[in-house]
Amino acid sequence: MSVDGQGQRFGPTSRVEPDEQDHVDRQPSGGSSAALSIDFVGEWYEVVPGQVFTIGREGDLEIDDNPYLHRRFMEIRQIDGLWWLSNVGTMISATVADSSGGMQAWVSPGSRIPLVFGQLNVVFTAGPTTYEFSAHLKSPSFLQQSNGNDAVGETTIGPVIFTPAQKALIVALAEPILRRGGTGFSTVPSSANAAKRLGWPLTRFNRKLDNVCDKLDRVGVAGLRGGGGKLATNRRARLVEHAVTSHLVTPDDLPLLDQALGDED
Repeated sequence: MSVDGQGQRFGPTSRVEPDEQDHVDRQPSGGSSAALSIDFVGEWYEVVPGQVFTIGREGDLEIDDNPYLHRRFMEIRQIDGLWWLSNVGTMISATVADSSGGMQAWVSPGSRIPLVFGQLNVVFTAGPTTYEFSAHLKSPSFLQQSNGNDAVGETTIGPVIFTPAQKALIVALAEPILRRGGTGFSTVPSSANAAKRLGWPLTRFNRKLDNVCDKLDRVGVAGLRGGGGKLATNRRARLVEHAVTSHLVTPDDLPLLDQALGDED
């Protein structure tokens, strides 16, 4: 799926009043009668056609009082019958994926993506904290059919093959999100803490992290390299976003953490 990188920005937003929002604790997916609903930490918000729904430190969906998060980070609005998610910030990108992990897009500042699946998960990192919300469309443009032969959590994604130790490293970084389950927020561990969790020296952890990021960068995973081809400073967060939304790692992989303890490969 292509992402519109024209950087189109929309005009002033109209805030949805509280009595227009649908806040239902742990409502099942698709349970709202709204055409489009947003789930964040178990609270549900109805997106009203003809209005702009804003997401950020302030807005219709107030994510968190996090100084690293834009006051207005994302907007959702309907254009010609199609819902669009726009990144109207200047510094933070987001990873957007369908519920199966089969479609994934990186939405950078100034870009937008159409919401055409029944459920899309949006993951982004501001400072040390990673956030996730989901958008549920009542009448999606694309319907997904599960293939019984599809595998989830394999050590391959496209042509990339990871060693058990490399996959354990990814699980160590994604552990807070994998244990959380559902939408919400968590903190990506530092390299030092993740290395300690695996019982590895920091030098070994950093070497394997370089290898993992190099492999994914070579197959086109965005955001793992900064300017001049150097590894990005926020690569741990970007790696976690990609790994979780693509189902490269799942909660079923958590036992790899114990298996990697004392591993010397």
